[in-house]
Amino acid sequence: MSLELSDVKRLSILAQIELNETQSTQTLDKLNGIFSLVEQLRAVDTAGIEPLNHPIAAMQPDLSLRLRDDVASEPNRREDYQKPAPASQDGLYLVPKVIE
Repeated sequence: MSLELSDVKRLSILAQIELNETQSTQTLDKLNGIFSLVEQLRAVDTAGIEPLNHPIAAMQPDLSLRLRDDVASEPNRREDYQKPAPASQDGLYLVPKVIE
């Protein structure tokens, strides 16, 4: 996919950006360069490749993101926090209806 100068001018009007001819031509070259990179990425076969949670892990495993176990470290104090509330039910705060 590639853009033409008329496409860039239309996009600049839609984005309410004022571009002169030189800026429009430079923007056209930059956008077409981006689309060229996207086409190159689409051409790569990624079937069977697992996504990484941290891309550097593929190159240097010792720098990968270290995740800790998801365990509760604080006691459950919901009841203590809801005692001063005007109204609560089933662990939720009740508030007056404001929209009818």
